Amino acid sequence: WNAATVAARMRVLAAQSVGQARSAMALAAAQTAGDYELQQGGIANSGTVEAVAPLFGRPRQYVVATRETTTSADTDAYQGLRPAWHLTLATVARLASGQWVLSGWQPEN
Repeated sequence: WNAATVAARMRVLAAQSVGQARSAMALAAAQTAGDYELQQGGIANSGTVEAVAPLFGRPRQYVVATRETTTSADTDAYQGLRPAWHLTLATVARLASGQWVLSGWQPEN
């Protein structure tokens, strides 16, 4: 994502989620849409999902490991910043239609 697309992307994620995950993404979309520093700095983030593994003893919960890079087009605040690892606890739910959706998204770092 970049400063111009982040709010819209989070709204799409909210629409595709349920429960806590939907609320978290909707709130994040609202906050980023009006974030002056994000917009003025031309902040962007990219990354890859490196691993997804079930959380032992927790049905329907998974640990998601990503490696992400944050950059800025209009400030040197992120210059030289190395890619960072992030861990998130993801919870899924099965809908009556049989589809699986994200119902919880809890970043751990």
